[in-house]
Amino acid sequence: MRPTKSRSWFTRFAKRTALVTGRPYTFLMAVLVIAVWAITGPLFGFSDTWQLVINTGTTIVTFLMVFLIQSTQNRDTEATQVKLDELIRAVGHARNELLDLEELEEEDLDELRQTYLEMAKKARGEMEERRKARAEGRG
Repeated sequence: MRPTKSRSWFTRFAKRTALVTGRPYTFLMAVLVIAVWAITGPLFGFSDTWQLVINTGTTIVTFLMVFLIQSTQNRDTEATQVKLDELIRAVGHARNELLDLEELEEEDLDELRQTYLEMAKKARGEMEERRKARAEGRG
């Protein structure tokens, strides 16, 4: 079921860009660009044009990277959600109504979260009672 190559040119481009930009050598290249820019400051008299070059370059790169990062994050989140849904579906006593939580309204999510917080609090209390019972039995 796993495709060997994405059909969308944008998906292929976003994946490749995310892979390349996440590497240490890419970070070092960016540091090198900044260093070269800083070193050339005195040559250009720290002019407005010299400053504009780095400001424009970083603004453009940042603007484009926001979209690429968001695309990659959306794809990763959706894949994770599908995997979690499959795990919920596959577990025998799981609550299948939890499969599409991301589609619920905020109030509904808050209510479910409170239910699970209460369950956790109860479980911790029971665990503490068992711990105390074991300690009293030994003492």
